[in-house]
Amino acid sequence: MNMSTTSQLTADAELAKVRQSRYASRKRVNQIALTLSLLAMAFGVFWLVWILWETVRLGLGGMSLSLFTQMTPPPNEMGGISNAIFGSFVMVLLATFVGTPIGIMAGVYLAEYDTHGWLASATRFVNDILLSAPSIVIGLFVYTVVVAQFKSFSAYAGIVALALIVVPVVIRTTENMLTLVPASLREAAYALGTPKWKVIIMITLRAARAGVITGVLLAVARIAGETAPLLFTALNNQFWNADLSKPMASLPVTIFKFAMSPYENWQELAWAGVFLITVAVLGLNILARVLTRQK
Repeated sequence: MNMSTTSQLTADAELAKVRQSRYASRKRVNQIALTLSLLAMAFGVFWLVWILWETVRLGLGGMSLSLFTQMTPPPNEMGGISNAIFGSFVMVLLATFVGTPIGIMAGVYLAEYDTHGWLASATRFVNDILLSAPSIVIGLFVYTVVVAQFKSFSAYAGIVALALIVVPVVIRTTENMLTLVPASLREAAYALGTPKWKVIIMITLRAARAGVITGVLLAVARIAGETAPLLFTALNNQFWNADLSKPMASLPVTIFKFAMSPYENWQELAWAGVFLITVAVLGLNILARVLTRQK
């Protein structure tokens, strides 16, 4: 074996050692990162499971037939939260009915008609501000614009406040989902002579329906538990009220009021209300996954 061959073998051996060292170093870094990721996930899941466990444990203790058939009681008396359940259902439903079409149409405009114009940029900027704005600010704004002007708390004001929370969430998710639809689908439809409005309705929105529905449900889940906007707008009502021009009870405000009280029966009703909201949001998400499941 000559000198050059020996040198080559030595160099190859050194290179193999360097590669092995780099591989071992990268493997250690990967294991550390994986361990930290698993610990972070376990930390989050731990608190989530604990919150859900406490919600179920304490919430089931307050469940009864009177919860759905009787109105909020005075301290230390039997009763339910039927008026709060009805009020939350009405205000969330109407706020979703008002905010969803506005959000979808705005998202369609941003994704399909004006993707890079000055109006689209301004709309996205305002939408980002609304997304990050605290809900109490929106409630105070609606209080100033609606409640203070009409000199009365009302369910209408609560619906407006909740709709203002729905709109930016639906806009963002609708635009993002439509952007993910391949351009080839649109081009194929245009090649067949399909008008733009029909392409949007029959092609792009249908392709993105799962994401759009998910965005709407995210908005519903958010407003279902909002307390601050309703404190400034719909306020509360101890009695059953179907008149939207008057103060109306809601689950979040009732939970806030009863949870802060020293009365045991009110605290039980508060936990029962928390359990109802949690189950309702979970049920909506499961229903959406079933309805939008790809076959």
